[in-house]
Amino acid sequence: MVTKNIALRLMYVGTDFHGWQVQKNAVTVAETLERAISGAVNHPVRVVGCGRTDAGVHARVYIANFRTNSKIPLDRLPLAINARLPHSIVVTKATEVPADFNAIGSCLQKEYTYLIYNSRLRNAFYVNRAYFYPQHLDEQRMMQAAAHFVGTHDFAAVRSVGTDVRSTVRTIRYCNVQRTEDLISISICADGFLYNMVRAITGTLVYVGIGKLDPDDIPALLEGRDRTAAGPTLPPDGLYLTRLWYHEDIGVQTAEAIPIVPTL
Repeated sequence: MVTKNIALRLMYVGTDFHGWQVQKNAVTVAETLERAISGAVNHPVRVVGCGRTDAGVHARVYIANFRTNSKIPLDRLPLAINARLPHSIVVTKATEVPADFNAIGSCLQKEYTYLIYNSRLRNAFYVNRAYFYPQHLDEQRMMQAAAHFVGTHDFAAVRSVGTDVRSTVRTIRYCNVQRTEDLISISICADGFLYNMVRAITGTLVYVGIGKLDPDDIPALLEGRDRTAAGPTLPPDGLYLTRLWYHEDIGVQTAEAIPIVPTL
């Protein structure tokens, strides 16, 4: 029987999970998804995700692939899997992809978005969905600072120690700050991210927004590679994986859509 490589597009609210990666003594998205897929296709599966997300982090779009010999039609497969999933995880599309497709290895770049609810009073509907920050943030200063993160830099100053990497150099394609009434969104697109890099960048932008750092401090901060000189690592509940790029047409952005910026 022919084995197919299937890519799933899904979304999830990460509040009830200890991140994506399977763990021995914690409920994770990958473990929950594997159990649901295995029940649908009637054989054990292992899923490959497009990246690790920490406990409490959400994904508006996520790609995972697995191999199966099931004959369930692709348009029916999401329904069969969703029937076995909790409401906080939803599979929205299934696509057959080439045998060498790998959700993480084939991913060209990602966008994460961090939400800050910036108001004197909390909003109950943003609990576990956005970081509540009551002190007023100057989004214009934050925009100026965000521009300094764009390009190819050593981002050691805005990462947490936790995983070994060969290099702390990454390329950020864009770093945008936008306010809509009391909600500030910070969207960062890069070819790769270091551990807690987005949460540390947003913490640094918060410091800029309250005047603790100047927008023009960012270049020297990056050159110094000193984590203690940057802002704090913000909590995970405001962080979302929001866009992905692949060569393959799997219902997300394709390679032709990649915004190109000059490297520094």
